[in-house]
Amino acid sequence: MSSSPDTPILRQRRSPRQIARRATARLVLVVICILLLLPLWWMFITAVKSNHELAAFPPTLWPQHWYWHNFVAAVEFYTFFLYLRNTAIITAFTILGAVISNPIIAYGFSRINWPGRDKVFIFVLATVFIPFPVLLVPLFELFSRLGWINTYLPLIVPVFFGNAFWIFLMRQFLLQIPGDLSDSARIDGANEFQVFSRVILPLTLPAVGAIAIFAFIGAWNDFLGPLIYLTSSQNYTLAIGLTFFHSEHNVELNLLMAASTLIILPVIIVFIIFQRFFISGITLGSIR
Repeated sequence: MSSSPDTPILRQRRSPRQIARRATARLVLVVICILLLLPLWWMFITAVKSNHELAAFPPTLWPQHWYWHNFVAAVEFYTFFLYLRNTAIITAFTILGAVISNPIIAYGFSRINWPGRDKVFIFVLATVFIPFPVLLVPLFELFSRLGWINTYLPLIVPVFFGNAFWIFLMRQFLLQIPGDLSDSARIDGANEFQVFSRVILPLTLPAVGAIAIFAFIGAWNDFLGPLIYLTSSQNYTLAIGLTFFHSEHNVELNLLMAASTLIILPVIIVFIIFQRFFISGITLGSIR
């Protein structure tokens, strides 16, 4: 019986050059991770510092006293829960629109043969390269004529018509599923919608989960969209509400960082919980 490549005997035969190469790669990754996490760490420690410690020079990398009350004060200092509710509504409908529209559109581009399918897909994919500022004025004019300004509709409705990158991601994932599964379901009497909903869709859950995470992060952190279409402070999201509040009032830096920490915390939690689901949805779609 031949031993596997990961047996301890072969592991001991690795040359010093291979060990040094692996150690160097891991060291570089650790350094990069530290550099990427440094802004988050600085935001957090600023949020738990007192006003007196914030004025100290040189700044401290570890708070002398942890002022957890700053988070409570930040929530009470401006209408945090109102902005949280508005952001949650937009994010929930954005995720719903993304997971409904993109799998259906990608299914039509990958599993159904119709004249000009590939040419239309290239046209859809080319829209990824159109800068958003080019579409800004026409979209604003369109939504203004529809009476959607200062509502959530301009931020939600377009998602129900698909996103070019998410369609591409789903299409690549669907192309890896054998066509025999669809043919077998059709032989058993299933129509096209039944083939999609009962056979194909359950197999695409990793890709759908990745799209849901993309939609969540994009809607939760969106600043430009609410800034353009929302004019009433009662409809502001967390990102735009916090920025306007800081510009209109003299807010302490530690309270501002405490509010920013609370805003970014859901994104970190979602990614930590669903990172394996997210990575599998991305990598499985890139094998073909």
